[in-house]
Amino acid sequence: MIHILFFLTAFLSEIAGTIGGFGSSVFFVPLAGLFFNIHTVLALTSILHVFSNTSKLIIFRKNIDLQLFLLIGIPSMVFVIFGAYLSTKIDTKYVELAMSVFLIAFSVLLYIFPDMSLTPDKPNAIAGGGLAGFLAGLIGTGGAIRGLTLTAFNLEKGMFVATSAAIDFGVDVSRLGIYLNHSFLERDYYWYIPVLILVAISGSYIGKLLLKNISQKYFRKIVLIFIFLIGVTTLLQFSDKQKNQSIPVSMQVSDMN
Repeated sequence: MIHILFFLTAFLSEIAGTIGGFGSSVFFVPLAGLFFNIHTVLALTSILHVFSNTSKLIIFRKNIDLQLFLLIGIPSMVFVIFGAYLSTKIDTKYVELAMSVFLIAFSVLLYIFPDMSLTPDKPNAIAGGGLAGFLAGLIGTGGAIRGLTLTAFNLEKGMFVATSAAIDFGVDVSRLGIYLNHSFLERDYYWYIPVLILVAISGSYIGKLLLKNISQKYFRKIVLIFIFLIGVTTLLQFSDKQKNQSIPVSMQVSDMN
């Protein structure tokens, strides 16, 4: 049952991420954290994204904006290495805290200012790409920042999806190498990989079909509310863990008895 719930979570995250335009990781990372530790989640997220973006690249390969890919993609692929490496050195509880704060702040900001965008220039493209890559490596999700950066350039929908997927693909390949090199993914979970391939392809395809029949404006608001709730839930879980760690072991044993 746990396996079924996990793959269903990945599937729905892929659909929602495709429709909302933020990528699946903004949903998948905190929800997958209910099943596994943060290191396993980071590895599984990068695997899901690699195949998800591969399918998008196959469909939209002729629509990539090469200049934006270089401006945003190169900083993203460089800084994701720093973020991923940092995730191997710091306590995972701080990674979870950073993720929850980021989700709450991002959802509130875009809900209050739905038309917020950056100035479409090279410095913002480079800075946005670097920050998105660093967050992807550290907390598992940087698509929100990348999406906000790309939005500033008012790309046609197909070009937006293709360019974002191309950047994300490079980011995920870069961080996946670090995660696997530090044994983030245990052998017991290797069999998840072929299932995640099917989830990534089918979720992306269904998300694209649904996007044609859903008002992206209203769905975007629903998505932001959902992201906010996920962030709050993650923050409450972090708070509970801290409280439990602060209780002396003898008291915890006494409570169990």
